[in-house]
Amino acid sequence: MEAKAILRGARIAPRKVEIVLDLIRGKDIETALAILKHTPKSACEYLIKLLNSAAANAENNHHMDRTNLYVSECFVCPGPTIKRYQARAKGSGARILKRTSHVTLVLKEKE
Repeated sequence: MEAKAILRGARIAPRKVEIVLDLIRGKDIETALAILKHTPKSACEYLIKLLNSAAANAENNHHMDRTNLYVSECFVCPGPTIKRYQARAKGSGARILKRTSHVTLVLKEKE
């Protein structure tokens, strides 16, 4: 049995999220939460909420024990990119790409 939580359209670039996801992949949820709380990356705020949501889904929807849960799968996909322009020299404009992310986190129970 597995419990899943998905965050869609987070206003952070996927490459920044992937760095933090590599730290918690395969860890139990208490260790993963401790890592996220003590890592100075902006993606950690999103991932703490997502991990707590997945744990709540596991407990309430699938009747799993929170102490036996671990992060079995976590990945990030690029979401829609917001395009903006900034004025540059000689009347030209430079394109600014504001990237978004879709993050998926899957928890499983140790056997």
